[in-house]
Parts: sequence; C-alpha cells; structure tokens
Amino acid sequence: MSRKVVITNAEGRCCTQQSFNGKRQTPVIRERSRRPWLAVKPSRLDSASRISFGVVLCIGLIGTSLPAADVPAPLSMLLKNTCLDCHDGAAAEGGLDLASLAFTLDDRGLRDRWALIHDRIHAGEMPPDPQGLSDTDRQTLLNTLSDAIAKADRVDVITNGRGPLRRLTREEYEQNLRDILKLPLLDIRDMLPEDREAHRFNKTATALDMSRVQLAAYLDAAEAALQQAMADGPKPPQVEKYRAVGTRLFSATSTFGEREAMFFAKDNKAVGAKELEILKDDSTLKLALFRSAHWPYFGYPRGFVAKLPGEYRVRFSARAVLQTEGYQLKPATDPVPMTFRARKPSGPDVSGDVRATGGIMDIRPEPSVYETTIRLLATETFEYSLLGLPVPLARNVNGGPPTYRYPPFPEGGQPGVAFQWLEVEGPLLPESWPPPSQRILFDDFGIEITSENRTEDARRLLRRFVKIAAREPVPEEALLRFEQLILKRLEQGSPFPEAMLAGYKAFLCSSHFLYLREPSDPATGNLDQYAIASRLSHFLTNTRPDAALMELAAVGKLRDADTLRRETDRLITSPGFDRFVEGFTDYWLDLRNIRRDEPDIRLHPEYRFDDYLIESMERETRTFFTAMIRDNLPASVLVDADFVYANDRLARHYGLEPLSGSQMQKVVLPGDSPYGGLLTQAAIMKVTANGTSTSPVVRGAWIMERLIGQPPPPPPKSVPAVEPDIRGAKTIRELLALHTKSESCASCHARFDPVGLALENFDVLGGWRTRYRGIEQNLEQRESVTGIDRAGHDFAYTLAEPVDASGQLLDGRRFRDIHDLKALLASNPRQLARNLLHQFTLYATGTSVRFSDRAEIESMLDARESDGYRVRDLIHSLVQSRVFLGQ
Repeated sequence: MSRKVVITNAEGRCCTQQSFNGKRQTPVIRERSRRPWLAVKPSRLDSASRISFGVVLCIGLIGTSLPAADVPAPLSMLLKNTCLDCHDGAAAEGGLDLASLAFTLDDRGLRDRWALIHDRIHAGEMPPDPQGLSDTDRQTLLNTLSDAIAKADRVDVITNGRGPLRRLTREEYEQNLRDILKLPLLDIRDMLPEDREAHRFNKTATALDMSRVQLAAYLDAAEAALQQAMADGPKPPQVEKYRAVGTRLFSATSTFGEREAMFFAKDNKAVGAKELEILKDDSTLKLALFRSAHWPYFGYPRGFVAKLPGEYRVRFSARAVLQTEGYQLKPATDPVPMTFRARKPSGPDVSGDVRATGGIMDIRPEPSVYETTIRLLATETFEYSLLGLPVPLARNVNGGPPTYRYPPFPEGGQPGVAFQWLEVEGPLLPESWPPPSQRILFDDFGIEITSENRTEDARRLLRRFVKIAAREPVPEEALLRFEQLILKRLEQGSPFPEAMLAGYKAFLCSSHFLYLREPSDPATGNLDQYAIASRLSHFLTNTRPDAALMELAAVGKLRDADTLRRETDRLITSPGFDRFVEGFTDYWLDLRNIRRDEPDIRLHPEYRFDDYLIESMERETRTFFTAMIRDNLPASVLVDADFVYANDRLARHYGLEPLSGSQMQKVVLPGDSPYGGLLTQAAIMKVTANGTSTSPVVRGAWIMERLIGQPPPPPPKSVPAVEPDIRGAKTIRELLALHTKSESCASCHARFDPVGLALENFDVLGGWRTRYRGIEQNLEQRESVTGIDRAGHDFAYTLAEPVDASGQLLDGRRFRDIHDLKALLASNPRQLARNLLHQFTLYATGTSVRFSDRAEIESMLDARESDGYRVRDLIHSLVQSRVFLGQ
C-alpha cells in the first residue's frame, strides 16, 4: 500500500527547508498514515532532524481542513503520552481508536466525537487513572481542544445556522389550527403519526422528519379541520335539555360492590326495592354513591345520550355524606372529589374510550348546586366518577361463584356523595351563525357560499386566509401556486367552497405553515422578527404568536430587550403557559408515562385502583414546576425545598397534617420531612420504578441525567439488568455487589448507584418506607402484614430487610440518608441551573446546546449566580441570548 509523505518543519509548514527561529532547519518527515495526527517518532530521525519533538508532534492533523499552522500544538503529545496505550488499534477500549481518528473539525460527526472526548476528560473519566494526567496538562489539553472545537462549530453555525428547520409537532399543529379556525375543541392530533424523539424530547428538529405517509396524514388532518370549521346547516343545531330525578339519576337500581356501593335514599335512609318502585320519580329521592368508577361499573344518567358532538353544560345538586351501619346517611366531615367520565352507554366498563371530562369538583357536606362543562362525542353519555373511594371487585372464595365484598368502613363511616337532581343542556352553541370558524374561511359570505366573480373572490379569500394563518408574510410568488391550484379546481367544475378548501388545505400542509425557521438568516445574519415571535410563542405556549406578538414583529420591536422581556413575562402568566408546562414535563420528567405501570397488588395493596393518587401526583409535579418559573424560584428546588404542593390525598401519602379538598395547596414541611423538591416527589418516584420494585440503578441514572444533567453512558448490551428479589431474600445492595464485580461496571455505577440508593426509602409510588417488602411467607423471622384492600380482597405480604439509604458519591463525599444527599446535590446549584438551561434550549430551539453555545450558556449562568440561579431569570437570559435568537 502506497503512503503519502509530507515534509514539514517544526511549525508544521509543508516545505523542503524552512527558517525556524532564524535558522535553517532540516525538515521533519511526516507520514500520512492511520495515525493522522501523530508525527514520526524521534527515534526514526537522524540527529540533524531531531528538533523539539514536543513542538513537532503537535503540528496539524493531516487530513484536517484547517491550515496546519492553526492546529493546536500541545494536543498530539498529550494524547500520545496519556491515551494511546488504551485507545490504539482494533482492540481500543470503548471502540475509540484515537490513532485513526482524524481531527477534521469541519466534519460534524468527527467534531462531535472530539467534543465527547473533551467532555470525558473534563469529567475526569479519561484517563481512568487520575495520576495519568497532571492538572496542568489536563487543563492545557482541555483548553486546546475546546478552542479548536468551538471555533470550528461557530463557523458551522454562521454558515449553516444552529440547526435545521423544525417541523411542528402534532400537538403544535393541532393547537395552531385551533387558534386559526376558532375551534378550541378541535381534535385531530391522533390522525397524525406520533413524533419521534431525540435527546428525550419530541421537539428535536433532527427527529421531526417528513415522509410521504406523514404528508398524507397532514393532508387528511387539515381537511378534517377545515370541514369542522364549516357550518353544518343553515341554522344552528337544536339545543337539547335533560333533567333527571329519582331513579333516572342512575342507569340501574344497583351497581357492582353490593348495596354498600350504591343505593337510593330518602330522609337519610336507604329505600327498599318495593318502596323504590313507588318513589322512583320522587324529587326528594337521592342517589347515594360510595365507589369509584372502575371496571366493572356503569353508572350514568338513565336515558341521556348526546346526539351531536360538542360541549354540554351539567348542573346538579349534591352533598358529601357518610354511610354508617344499616345504610344510614349523615353529613360528611370533608369534601369528596369527583368528576365525570365520557363513555358509550353500554354495559360494564370492559373496554372502549372512557375519559375524564369536566374537571375535578369538591362536593361539600352542605347541599349545593354544582355546574361544569363536559365534552361529548355523538352517541356518548357520561358517568359519575367519584375519586379515592373503594372499587369492589369480584373474587372467588373456595372455588365458588364470583362474589363482591365491600371493604371495611373507615372510622366514622364511608365517604360518598348523595345526588338529588341533575340537568344537562347542549350542545352549547356559538353566539352567532354561521360560526366564527366559517367566517375565518369565507369572510362574510354567509351560509350559502356562492360567488358571481369566482376568480376575483378566490384571490381575495386566499390572501385573507393566508394572512390569518401564516406566522410571517408569504411572498406573492408562493401565493400564486396556491391560487393556481384553486383556479384549476374551479376550471374543472369544482364548487367554489370545495375549490377554496383545497387551496387552504394545501397551504396548511406547506412548508410555510409546517416549519419554524431560525430567527437569524445564515446568509445575511439578519434577524427575522416574525421568526423570533414564532420561536417565543411555540416555546412558552406551544402555538402560534398571538395578535400582540405579531404586531410587535411587524413593527420590528422584538429586537428590543425590554420588549422581549415583557412579552416573555406576558406569555409565562398567560393561560397558554399550561401547554408549555404539560409538554415540557411530559418529556423532561416522563410524566406522560406516569400511568404506565400498575402497582403490584401483592406488594403494594394499598395502591390498588388508586387513580386519584396517581392523578394528584401528576398535578403536584406540574404545579411545582409552574411555580418554579412563575415564582422565580432558585434552581436548587430541583433537589430540595421546604415546601410541597399537596391536596387531601397527597397529604395522607406524604404523612402530613390532613388537608381538605382536591386542589393543590402550598404546604410548608416539618423540618424532618424527607420530601420537598422535584427529587423526592411521588410522580418522579413512580416514573423511575416499574410498579413492582425500585431499582437504585434506574433511579440513580434517571436522576443524574434528567435533574443533574450528567447522563451516564449506556451499559454494554451483554450486561443484564439488576432484578430485585421480590421474595425479600436478598437485599438490593447484595444484588448490586454481584452486578458490579467487574471493575468497568463498578466505575460506571459509582456515578449513579449511590443517588439511587439514597432514594430507597421511597417505594414504587413515593411512599415512605423503612423496610422492604416480600411475598414469601415462609421465610424465618419475617413479619407478616395482612388486611383487605380497596377491591375487597385479602392481601398478605412480609416485611423484609431494613432500608439502608447511606452511600458515597464518586467524589468521596458520604451521606447517611436522603437529607444528606439533598444537601450535597444542592451545594452545586450552578450544575442544576446549567442542566435547566440545556433542557430549555433544546425545547425552545429544537437543537441541543452546541459546543460553540457553551460559552454563552456559562455567561448566562454568570449573570444569574448572585441571585441563586432563579428559573424565570434563566428563561429570560435564554430568550435574550444569541442561542435563542440565532445570531
């Protein structure tokens, strides 16, 4: 195989002879070989050629697009002396062969690999032996690498932009159409393929591709949206009214779970079957319900079915009650939360689309009238859904037929709700007809859309619609393509409305609508005000800019720092900010998966069918994250805080003083509470467990990646996961010790296992525990726990070994429990804030923090250090930055 030989002097300049420090020097022979950055060893040179090897070795990497004189000098010597023993050749550790890795930094793939090497060295992971690289040499190597990578990356950003165009996610597309068409209930998201994820988010531009199949789905979704925007008749649909009293309040005269679960009452006493037949239409008769909605169950107002889709107003009279012995009712001491569930009016809830609607209402002990708005599809009804009550489930006793057993009543009586009457009205209609949605499409044409001058009207309506729908001015040449489509349809004999809808649909599926552009044009460097408005609104509200933002973009005021700050604050306090909170926490904190794993009823019977707890856990985390931003809390609350947000159910779960009602309330914690901060919230504990057991490996790795911003490398595929022993025979520490016998495994696990071990006092739903549980009943010296669960079934488990939550972090700092760990993690608030900025940057721009962005990120952190890295301030810094504005 032929080799190309390049002659260089000590400075790396190709030559035959060159002046060096004023003297002529014999050049060094450099071979372009499999080690493109490594010069020939001095031992191979004659004495006349042996000039300063430390300089010669660090000359330009052959194959790079950078001039040799620009290549960092100290790099090659340090890599050779420190890294090549392990990273050379086919057997290189970790598959990283530095000998053949070109330093071609204008290649994004190679630049990213060198950036990873930089980060591993910076983290102290390379070289494995800390003594293998002095602090001075480490800093020299890092500075050299950092400067070169950042310079090359910045050139790439200036030339090509920070990232590619980002397609709207399907949630953003749906919300854009809702806002444009004035259809707040539009539901077309599930017509679109699920968006792919990258870097844990579904807003990453590189993952939001567009295929022929996806385009076809967008066309179908746009068509469905436009059809829903059209009036479906010359007159608005008729509003139906329904009223239920007596036995019409419920679909049957009993429900699953024996009589304790439901009965009709008069004068606070249950009514027998014969008397009920006589009183069935009595307005003083009350429906008393004492179970939550879960299979098997069907409890909806008898005879009501929605004829048309839409919103329906529901009013009802009810009060919270306690059931005592003999099916007696007395006033409750606390409110009982409830909602409604939309469903088909079939039998027991065994399948189908059953969904909560109308929001959560707290039914209080005093008789009151409640009102809510529910959303129904055609042919749907709705059922009563009381929260946090027993769910009796059939059981087989000694091989006999299925029977139901209602769980024992709590002290004082079983909470429930007594309903006296219920009214339904709907579908609720717009104030005018045709609806505003049709006027968006056809202006003032009215119900009968006819045109005497179809070409002129088509041109006018198209430009009017595009002006409403577009997030920036659309060039006339682009409009002509949509105009030609409409005119061609008209020439082919299509009705005028149909032709117009075809043009609208084409625009809604074009790049003008589907994609978000970078605010800065790489070719000119000019800032696009409309792109800034779109980036800001899709960041903080997941939808298009509103009228105020568009007006500011039109007059060029979004480059003004004060204006941008005011608009950021306005969006943070707007109702649309809830969409940001939901979308961001769904992916960053995995809240979209909070219902993924049911608790194992053998080990955790107290959580059986406790949907109210799961729902409360989710709301707590979203409420807490909202407060982090709106209340401008310090970044340290990620791991520790002296308060939580809780309701009646979470207060019991966290062992706090009782609270009343389902709404989230800020509660100051007692000093010895292990809760406070995102780190120990029940929702976080649940998404990091599998429903059966907890894993310090899984939890530790998740926390280090999501909250701390130090993700561990993926494990080798050949290494099996640690499976806890649910019998309770072996402790998790014993299992981990077996798993980490390998030195390579142990060194990696030391980065996150300790964090997970500190969280072992929290069970699969975040409840506090001091001992593990097992299902093996025959182990000696095991304490057995028995009882009856929420389904009326017997349970039994054993208490196993005590939890040991102590450990030692990688840096040698020790902790005894979760309190100590929180203090250690909170002692580095800059890293917590840095991670938040990285997460916000990806969500806002669709591109993760690039190497050349890092200095800007550190500058933002410097500016916020004195005030504790407050989260709203971090968002302001990001929005004002070059990273966000694309400069």
